[in-house]
Parts: sequence; structure tokens; C-alpha cells
Amino acid sequence: MGTVTVTPEEWKFVFFDGATIAAITEKLLGEIGLDCDVRIEVDETTPLGRARLASVDPVVIAAESGAFEDAKRPRHLSERATADVVGKWLFRVADRRSGSFDDAPPDDELSLAQTTAWDTYAVGRMARLGYPVQRQRRLYHFRNRHGFSDTADAVFDRLWHADGLGWADIDAACAETEPTRTPVG
Repeated sequence: MGTVTVTPEEWKFVFFDGATIAAITEKLLGEIGLDCDVRIEVDETTPLGRARLASVDPVVIAAESGAFEDAKRPRHLSERATADVVGKWLFRVADRRSGSFDDAPPDDELSLAQTTAWDTYAVGRMARLGYPVQRQRRLYHFRNRHGFSDTADAVFDRLWHADGLGWADIDAACAETEPTRTPVG
């Protein structure tokens, strides 16, 4: 198994523990079946919650501290939020390394619909690993990008319960919901 590095090593603005973040990441690596080094870079200077996959090789997940924060205890680490964020991105790494996502555009070129569909696929797999994910929140987010329709709900359910998909499947799911989406004006 690869090594996990968390930065910063010393926390000045939040009450996080790098060893806990590393342990969560190591557990996820084993469950997802990835054998690679991972660097988690936390920007503790902002309470915002954006996280992104900064690099697939080497694996670098960059997160603002709010992404890992306990909503009920500001500036404290939430193991649940950390697993949710890191797990989603590690599934994205596994997908990109599988060969089935070779045609996927870089993350910064994905449409909002494509990003949301891929997130649904990743978080659905997190749920099947036994992690407490917020399915209704994800469904609402999916509907915002794919339309509030029976078609969008069926596509969501298919992505949520799927295994072994490739980029063509994600792209086809987006094409399926396109006719039912409300144009953003």
C-alpha cells in the first residue's frame, strides 16, 4: 500500500489531526483497491469547503479546511466529511486509472452535468462500502443539474447503484437527461 502525506504538518487555524486524515485515507485506499501514494493538501486559512483532485499521478487532493470540517463544531475535523470528500476523489482516481475513463476530459473541462453524474457514481459506491452518505442531498444536487424529472431520477438511481461504468456511460447518462433539463437563463 502507498503512503499518505497530509499537509500542513502543524495546524495553526483549525483543530485537525493529520494522522486521522491519513488513517481515513489509508482505509479508503484499501477498500477502493488503490495502491498509490496520496498527498492531502489542506488550506487551513479558509473556512470554505472546496476540494479538488489536483493531480492523478501523483495523487494530490487539495481541500479547503471547510471540506473536512464538522458543521456543528467549527474548526474541528469531521471524520465523516473527510471520508466523504477523500473517498469521492479516490474513486475518481480509480476510475481514471481503470482505462475505462481514458476519454474523460480533465476535471476542469467537465460540464456541471458531467461532474454531478460522475460524483453520483462515486458517492453511490461510497454508500455501498458502508459510509454514511447523504443520498437525498446528492439527488437534489443531481436534479439541479439534470432536471427535476422522472428521467433524471431514473438516471440518478442507475448511476448510484452502478459498478464498472466507464466514461462513455457517464457521458451517455448526461445525454439522456439533456432533453429534460431546464435551460439556465
